[in-house]
Amino acid sequence: MISTQAWTDARRLWGYHQMGHTLRPCSVAVGLGSHDLGVADAAVDLYKRGMAPLLVFTGATSPTTRDRMPQGEAVHYRERALELGVPSSAILVEPNARNTGENIRFSKAVLEEAGVDVSSVLLISKPYEERRAYATARKLWPEVEIVSASSPMTLDEYVDSIGDARLVIDMLVGALQRLLIYPEQGFMISQPVPDDVLQAYERLCHEGFSSRLLASGKSSA
Repeated sequence: MISTQAWTDARRLWGYHQMGHTLRPCSVAVGLGSHDLGVADAAVDLYKRGMAPLLVFTGATSPTTRDRMPQGEAVHYRERALELGVPSSAILVEPNARNTGENIRFSKAVLEEAGVDVSSVLLISKPYEERRAYATARKLWPEVEIVSASSPMTLDEYVDSIGDARLVIDMLVGALQRLLIYPEQGFMISQPVPDDVLQAYERLCHEGFSSRLLASGKSSA
């Protein structure tokens, strides 16, 4: 049973994780691999709306995607985009990245190899990963403008799409922890975290929403 306070705290983290950027056309859209095919759907929608002429899907596999996406996250994202009508000529695949930092670095390398001139990136992630993706890209790709985007969903809608409320809250908590500890490890830029968000995070940790927390000093971007 998830308490009313826990839901309130989860919604506070959900809101903080989203950047609220105004979407605008960019040189390229980069879809970060994950368990959520909704990232590919969001990328396709933005492509069809003229927000980017080229899509890059990046991601290998992880323990949470190995069974569902045996060919790799980026490959499955590409297949989804093709099903939805994006031409293959508008898609690049980066199949090796295993964390957010590698997503950014390897995507940058793929675009450089393809000779694509990049001044701005539409960075597409899961809704609760917008801020983490943005902070990582600003650290590793500082010369381009980053516009952070995701599927426009409420927390309740996202929970319904995943089907496991506790797991979603665990992921919100884990993403916030990374925003707190990764800047010191050089993985991302530091961003201010409001007191009310920190308090919500601490309450959720105390309530046991901790399956996505990292042991101190043992982390991967």
